[in-house]
Amino acid sequence: MTELSPEFAKEARKTARGEVPFQAADLFYTRTDPRGVIESASMVFQRLGGFEWDEILGAPHKLVRHADMPRGLFHLLWGRLKSGKQTGYYVKNMDADGRHYWVFGVVSPIEGGFLSTYFKPLSPLREKVETIYAKAHAAETDGLSPEDSAAQIAADLAELGYPTYDVFHSAALSEEWDAKKTYCGDALDPLQKRFVALSASIAQVQAETMEMTDAFKAIRTVPLNMRIIASRLENAGGPISAISVNYSQMLEEMSTWVKTFVDGEESVFALIRNAILRVQFLGFASALYGEMQAALKKEEFSEEVGVDAEAEVVALQSLTEEFMQETRKALTRVETEAGRLGRSVLDMKRYVTGLSSTRMMCKIESASLSNSGTALTGIVDQLDACQDEIEERLARIVDQNAVIQSHTAMLRTLI
Repeated sequence: MTELSPEFAKEARKTARGEVPFQAADLFYTRTDPRGVIESASMVFQRLGGFEWDEILGAPHKLVRHADMPRGLFHLLWGRLKSGKQTGYYVKNMDADGRHYWVFGVVSPIEGGFLSTYFKPLSPLREKVETIYAKAHAAETDGLSPEDSAAQIAADLAELGYPTYDVFHSAALSEEWDAKKTYCGDALDPLQKRFVALSASIAQVQAETMEMTDAFKAIRTVPLNMRIIASRLENAGGPISAISVNYSQMLEEMSTWVKTFVDGEESVFALIRNAILRVQFLGFASALYGEMQAALKKEEFSEEVGVDAEAEVVALQSLTEEFMQETRKALTRVETEAGRLGRSVLDMKRYVTGLSSTRMMCKIESASLSNSGTALTGIVDQLDACQDEIEERLARIVDQNAVIQSHTAMLRTLI
């Protein structure tokens, strides 16, 4: 028995306590005009919500909006849609009897309005998002505007590790689709597995980058320590002072590299991450739309309802093809950014090589200055450890970049 069965809907109303039962295998669908007025919907949507067809068609989509939902979410959503951006999001809906059900939806701008497909979220991320929504809703009750509420939601998502909404909805769609497949006893197909592998590689690049920058920060105090030693040595400290100046200059160059590589949404890392997550979102959204097509083909609407299922299948098919074309373009962007990342890492390697000469000069001076040898030895040891760590992490970034390029090339053969 599925939500397509009238008996299921009746039983749901008899047994549900607050939450409407919603099977993981089922999908549902709505299409609206530019104002959000429902022009078409699937039978699962109608039966899950418990509304009659004449209550659904021609009604605003907020017909199913639950009172717990913060207005900031819809401010954020409408802002993205008006900018032409496909968007994935969690939402708590309400049925005709006031009960609720959570879904993860992907909504896309289309000619004449918007098309949305939904499925049941099963990953742990949903509860984390629910907490963020509850916080925003409470703040709105205290007078927070929808615009500021949307900003608060975005900030809270960033605290969870999603610096932009694009990063969030790509990760969320991937996690939820994987959870859905696992729950239903299915596996991701080869294409989806490649998307996940790409995402895992860029996550590893991020981890290595963060650790590498921490190692870089640890040696920022070296020039100051050198100057302190030089001042204690008076005239004998001249070489140490000169080494300190040279080292400071190299650190400034490395600092500029770090900012270019990791700071902000225009950094080398952010650009390749965004390109990869764009590919992932488009790929999983295509899979969702493809399965929705198959589900709609099984639905049998009576003539009285006024829904043309065949026309809706054609609309979904057209959107799926559009997504796949965009995926191919996004893969080209990944290839471009992977090349840029590789060149940037080579620049950093040259800076690190320059540190070797400083380290060698420190060792020479440490051997010749017996009264300060211990202090310089400590600096040399610090340089050894930090440089080795930076070099190792750069090597792992290079390896992951090669993996990214390999996955991208394979995806081109599959799409």
